Amino acid sequence: MIIRLVSAALVAGLLAAVVATGLQLALTSPLIIAAERYETQASAAPVRPTPASLIVRVHGGHDHGTKDPSVAGGEVAPDWQPGPGLPRMAFTALATLVGGVGYAFLLGAVLLACNREPNPETGLRFAIGGFLAVALAPALGLAPELPGMEAAPLADRQFWWVMTATATAMGLYLIAIRRAPITIAGGIVLLVAPHLAGAPEASHAASNLPASYAAQFAARSLGIAFVFWAVIGLAYGWAWGLFGKTRPTHARPTHA
Repeated sequence: MIIRLVSAALVAGLLAAVVATGLQLALTSPLIIAAERYETQASAAPVRPTPASLIVRVHGGHDHGTKDPSVAGGEVAPDWQPGPGLPRMAFTALATLVGGVGYAFLLGAVLLACNREPNPETGLRFAIGGFLAVALAPALGLAPELPGMEAAPLADRQFWWVMTATATAMGLYLIAIRRAPITIAGGIVLLVAPHLAGAPEASHAASNLPASYAAQFAARSLGIAFVFWAVIGLAYGWAWGLFGKTRPTHARPTHA
């Protein structure tokens, strides 16, 4: 059973990663590159002198080579990033593959825990639930962000994302699987609770990034996420049946 689960997850994750990576390179990577160009131009713009002895410029929550007197030479090395071109494509594909396999394994575990026989139809239904919990619900409070966009502290965003994804997944389970009136009510409460609590807010500083870029990136990211999860669900159900086929056994010879 475990071997079958892992094998199906590897196949589903690989197929989903191939599809999602192609969509990312075609739809979202050009927007990321354009946003980085705006961010670089903003970083290179001259800044008027201020009485403060230290000026720190942070764009989108990342420090881009700012001055720090506690470091020799006063330079802080920027965060490491893969180089443009092939290195970035390779790391994008690798990250998508790791995420795809992990989500496929989680999907298979949930199917078995809910006593559902994996097949393409059931896999797709549960995958849509995964999309709602992991992608759509958190995006209602924290939309996908381009470089250069103002964002709340990373730890706060990660905590709210985990809380929202967990609460949404539990709410969907209570509503769609248990289906009792009391569980449906509890599920609705779990669905709306993170949004009533509110996502962490970013500072409202001005950004040089055109608003249309941010809107296109958020919409395209959610569209790619839906396709990603749909492929995981369909491919997992197909791969589960494929690896479940048993080889014909040969009849043992009888002796007179």
